[in-house]
Amino acid sequence: MFWADLLLLLPAAPYRLAAFPFAALFHRLCAFGHLSLTARYVYLLTGGCLLAGTAMGSYAVLLLIPAAGSVLILLFASPAHVHTWVFTFQMSWQTLCHLSLSSQELDSQDSRPATALSAIMLLTQKATSLALDIHEGVVSFQLGQGLLQRALSLCSYLLAFPALLGGPLCSFSRFQAQAESAGGVPLCLRAIGQRWLCAVSLQGLRAVLGSAHPGCPSCLWARALQLRLAYYMHWLMDEALLEAAGFRLETGQGDLSLHDLWTLETTHRLSVFTRTWNKSTSRWLRRLVFQRCPVQPLLATFTFSAWWHGLQPGKLFGFLCWAVMVEADYRIHPLLSAWATSKGVKLLYCGTTWMFTQLIVAYILVAVETESFSMLCLLWTSCSSILPLFYSLMLLLLLLI
Repeated sequence: MFWADLLLLLPAAPYRLAAFPFAALFHRLCAFGHLSLTARYVYLLTGGCLLAGTAMGSYAVLLLIPAAGSVLILLFASPAHVHTWVFTFQMSWQTLCHLSLSSQELDSQDSRPATALSAIMLLTQKATSLALDIHEGVVSFQLGQGLLQRALSLCSYLLAFPALLGGPLCSFSRFQAQAESAGGVPLCLRAIGQRWLCAVSLQGLRAVLGSAHPGCPSCLWARALQLRLAYYMHWLMDEALLEAAGFRLETGQGDLSLHDLWTLETTHRLSVFTRTWNKSTSRWLRRLVFQRCPVQPLLATFTFSAWWHGLQPGKLFGFLCWAVMVEADYRIHPLLSAWATSKGVKLLYCGTTWMFTQLIVAYILVAVETESFSMLCLLWTSCSSILPLFYSLMLLLLLLI
């Protein structure tokens, strides 16, 4: 199936919509001073548990177990080893869930397993980010705080309902600060409305595009465009929900702004697309892997991303291909831009490389979304593989020179 991961995006939309009144109520209660800090944590945590049970059914247990386990490790492990323990526990549990659910014959109309896997992946982001903060001394618990109060704040951070099904990664320190100040700033209904209007427009554009079948590069590009639009819509709804709860995003901290959208669709550099795509996850991967890996950090980052996404054949091939294409992009473009001296040649260079970037992105995204090995083989043997193969050969040639 090319579009199995869309189950992570679209079926959860009604649950996000249903969470909006509770997010607005939370902001209103905080604004009137009816909720103490402890009550705010309880509200966010209770809402998260109810949302998990509603959206995931019995699969919500797969999320609650690692959340509880991570909280225990964060509370009792030493700062020197907390990151290692949390990382090992979270990735082991997440891998086990990916393997067990992918090996079962699940109903393709049942979105609950995919929704649970998506929430577990987000939980891994938050738990490992917090563990790194504790390890590096960025976060330290106050001496006067009781064990239950610390556990409540951690559980609320990991399972808060506005960020349970999606949204950009927020640090624990910022979450605490926003929970304390929630309701202090009036709701920006205009910003929320703009995000929802944009999300509805993107869904309408997806409906107009219809469904395309694999084959020629143009059909592949159309498939990838539908997938990108689904992700854009997903990010906009998540950020609107956070805004409704009073968790305002800092400038540049969200996953999608109008500037980001323009950059993603107009850039002629794959490396720029990669840095702009899903920015909070990119920052998390950079901190977790790229900056800590002494050898081949780019390859290690994309390999870990394939592991984090489930290590299925399509994801493994897609992310490794992505790493090779980014490395080729870094080496090919300086050479080409040096040749493009006149305005006409520069225009030809930018236009051609934009088209190449669009086709390579389409190839990678469709590969990542391919679950069937037979469908992946069809992609390999299609004419769409010519351009990635050409970039790979160019990279090899430039490495040998």
